[in-house]
Amino acid sequence: MTTITNREEALEKVKEVGSWLEDVDDKLKADREIVLEAVKNDGSALEFASKALRNDREIVLEAVRNHGLALEYADDSFKADREVVLEAVREYGGVLEDVDDKLKADREILLAAARDNNYMLDEADDSFKSDRKFVLEAVKINGRVIEYADDSLKADREIVLEAVRNSGLALEYADDSFKADREVVIEAIKESASSLEYADDIFKSDREFVLEAIKYGGSALEGIDESFKSDRNFVLEAVKIAGYEEYWSNALEIVDKKFRSDRELVLEAVKNDGSALEFASDALKNDREVVLEAVKSLGSSYEYASEELQDDPEISKIVDAWYKNN
Repeated sequence: MTTITNREEALEKVKEVGSWLEDVDDKLKADREIVLEAVKNDGSALEFASKALRNDREIVLEAVRNHGLALEYADDSFKADREVVLEAVREYGGVLEDVDDKLKADREILLAAARDNNYMLDEADDSFKSDRKFVLEAVKINGRVIEYADDSLKADREIVLEAVRNSGLALEYADDSFKADREVVIEAIKESASSLEYADDIFKSDREFVLEAIKYGGSALEGIDESFKSDRNFVLEAVKIAGYEEYWSNALEIVDKKFRSDRELVLEAVKNDGSALEFASDALKNDREVVLEAVKSLGSSYEYASEELQDDPEISKIVDAWYKNN
């Protein structure tokens, strides 16, 4: 990469893409206006600024507001600067690990970090781990921080309920007594169906409870008693009602693979969620009725259909209409 030596060109480049700062002449890396524009666009560009400008408070503040991890490139003194650290953790809570210890005892900073830092309590001053008022406030922001709370607070019903309402997966860290508590488990499943995995086995083998859980998300299937996954009547009912979850696959992927060639079952699965077509047998991916139902439910599922049916005029028309509306 050719080094940029022209000031006007460098300024234009970093306004567009902050990381261009890496490719400018060292003299320009010490140009305050250029560096300031670079970090406003991409805070991590602070890495390429001159040492003097990495010690410039305004530049560091702009950098961490854009990219909290830019604190790593600032002069170490800023790790003890309350305003700078607060801005950094607001942008990315994981920065908390590297800040001055005195700021790990700052309530506002800790709560700001909690938003996207599951380990906040582990990194905080130990006094906060058993501070009921603080932990209660923290789990309302991020339920999973309960993992590092004092055991007495993991056995506190109000705290556990708030934690699982915020993040169902927090059930994993609750006192075992709550994993058999129907109200707590239901609240967890409402937020994240996959949290059924952490519930007491009594719920995982309760047919009616499991089917209710599946309505909140098909990922609940991952935690159920294995016998259900090969029970055709159960699976047929489950694929009809499994709730949609972003970033989760499909019920047909979890249950016994023999059902992937069961036409009735696959037809019901794709009616509920077209993405189920991905896990259907090749024969059913070439079944026009099955594919039609899949694309009616989810237009993008056409990619799983056979090449022959991807070229079907009626199917193509449905897919085109789906993409126009989504």
